[in-house]
Amino acid sequence: MNGAAQFETIEGQGIGVSSIWPARIGFRRRGLTCLDALLAAASPAEGCALLLGCRRETHWQVERVWPCLNGWQPMGERSRRFAIDPREQLLAQKWGRARALTVLGAAHSHPASAPLPSVTDRRLAFPPALLVIAGPPGGDGDSRGSTRADLPRTGWVLRCWWLTEEDTQPLPLAWKMVD
Repeated sequence: MNGAAQFETIEGQGIGVSSIWPARIGFRRRGLTCLDALLAAASPAEGCALLLGCRRETHWQVERVWPCLNGWQPMGERSRRFAIDPREQLLAQKWGRARALTVLGAAHSHPASAPLPSVTDRRLAFPPALLVIAGPPGGDGDSRGSTRADLPRTGWVLRCWWLTEEDTQPLPLAWKMVD
C-alpha cells in the first residue's frame, strides 16, 4: 500500500454515518507501566496523559506516554474532571514530530467510576478522537465481563474508545500489549 495507513471503515449504528478508526490500539509494556504509575500518582484526582505513536496499516501503535498535569479548575472537581493544558499538547506535538511520532489521543483515569467516556469527556473532546480510560474493574460495559486488572499498580482496567464526529455513543476499540 505504499506506506499509506489503512483503517477499518464501519458504518454508523443505523444512522447512515461512516466513521473511520483503527482496528486496534497497540501498547508497549513500558508505556502501560508509565501510564499505571502516573495515574496512581494522581489519584484520587483524575490523572491524564497524551499518547504519542504511529498510525500503522491496521492499527495505531502507542510508543510514548506523555504525562500531563490535570489543570481542571476548580481544583476540588479534579476527582471527576480533567483538563490538559494546550501548551503541553503543543510541546508533545513538537517533540513527537521531531521523532516521527504523532499525538494519537489522550488517556485519563476515572478513579471512582467505570472506564467509560462520561458526558463531559465526550463534550470536551474534539472528535474524531481516541480516548483511553482507566478505572476500577466491574460495571464498565465490557461484554467480556472481565474483572482482571490491566494495570497492576492501580488494579484498574484499561478501555479504549473512539469518539465519532457525530453525537453518537463512543465506540469500543480493542487494545493489545505488543511486547
